[in-house]
Amino acid sequence: MSTTDPSEARRVAAVQMQAVLGDVDANLEQAGRLVSEAARDGAEWIALPEFFTSGVAFLPSVAAAAQPIDGPAVQAMQSWAAAYDVLLSGSLLVRDPDGEVRNAVLLVDRTGIRGRHDKDLPTMWENALYVGGSDDGVVVVDDTTIGLAVCWELTRRQTVTRLAGRVDVVLGGSGWWTVPRWQPRRVFDAWDAANTARATEAPARFARHVGAAVVHASHSGEVACPMPGLPPLRYRGGFVPATGVWSADGTVLAMAPTPEPQVVVADLPLRRSAPVPPPGSYWLTPPGLLPLFAWHQQRWHGRRWYAKHQRSAPVA
Repeated sequence: MSTTDPSEARRVAAVQMQAVLGDVDANLEQAGRLVSEAARDGAEWIALPEFFTSGVAFLPSVAAAAQPIDGPAVQAMQSWAAAYDVLLSGSLLVRDPDGEVRNAVLLVDRTGIRGRHDKDLPTMWENALYVGGSDDGVVVVDDTTIGLAVCWELTRRQTVTRLAGRVDVVLGGSGWWTVPRWQPRRVFDAWDAANTARATEAPARFARHVGAAVVHASHSGEVACPMPGLPPLRYRGGFVPATGVWSADGTVLAMAPTPEPQVVVADLPLRRSAPVPPPGSYWLTPPGLLPLFAWHQQRWHGRRWYAKHQRSAPVA
């Protein structure tokens, strides 16, 4: 799927994946195939999803997918960028020399890593996988100022504050999961419908508040894992696909029409708009009762799980 704009434009692609949870090799194979497809379609900038090497769930295999910054995943990104002469973005769990794991959004071209943004606040069970960062996520590549942000960063006012009016484009992605279908089914289905709407509307809303185009990659597919801190409950659901390209005024230029793995390509005008002031609240849109409960309960549980199972000693 593609669109064309006759004015100054950059051909971009957003990648939609169905990750095999915790299987880095399988996910690198899938990502490499989709990057190749995007490059054949003429894309110069390609956004991979958040956690493109592992997917995201409360599973030991996902936690174990963390690797050093010079590990196989980043080497693969560099090889793809060099082979196709493209600029790639995507996030993965990186274990840094200080022993901490971070959700690192990397910007890579044929010369190597051009920029990095560590997601500022883990979402829900992500607290068991990594710790947050504090950088502003602004990277200048040649004559373009690029903002990096992923998933629930696109739903919080503090992300707007760091990027609004400063960037030409935002390269991002998500691994946004659904609300499980528990009882009473009617209530949970209503919560899931609101959650799905919030996920699919987030890139357009964020583009308007930041005043810059958004290229957003995402996951789709099923997810199953234990519920953190709430045995014997299990989560069964999936990822919300919201893969596409939006202009600075929030107009959708292209979106994935189905949940299957694919690339979405568009010719994107790099024209900023005047940022629309965000609401004064913490959230750009309220998450709802159940997500807010999970935000706090799973943060409490996840930080303790991380300290016990995921953090390691600094590298000498």
